[in-house]
Amino acid sequence: MKVQDQIKEYISSLPETKQIDMQELNRIILQVKPGCKLWFLDGKNSENKVVSNPNIGYGTHTIQYSDGSTKEFYKIGISANTTGISVYIMGHADKTFLVKTYGEKIGKANVTGYCIKFKALKDINVDVLIEAIQNGFDIQN
Repeated sequence: MKVQDQIKEYISSLPETKQIDMQELNRIILQVKPGCKLWFLDGKNSENKVVSNPNIGYGTHTIQYSDGSTKEFYKIGISANTTGISVYIMGHADKTFLVKTYGEKIGKANVTGYCIKFKALKDINVDVLIEAIQNGFDIQN
């Protein structure tokens, strides 16, 4: 199954209010970075056990491990969970950047080193989220 089909299937499996917000986030991210690599992680490990919520990813980020090895991963990710939606912004060396830059002005959201979590899009300032997403794509590895 193509990644686009997996994403469409995942979003359509969500409750209606989350479907609408996830579709809008998908649209926004693809508008910010058209043609970027798409990822879909179903949340299952190699034994087919659920270990996390499914994630939709956008763009490419190279993770450098302390042993010198590397792994490709997405730059921006979104995931629906039981309490809302998480937007993952990967690649900031300064783990306080998102909190310091967007925490006060994004609205009703919990902002951590790489995640902006909120109940619904209506609870946050979407323009600030778009700014954070654009900044995430602009970070160089």
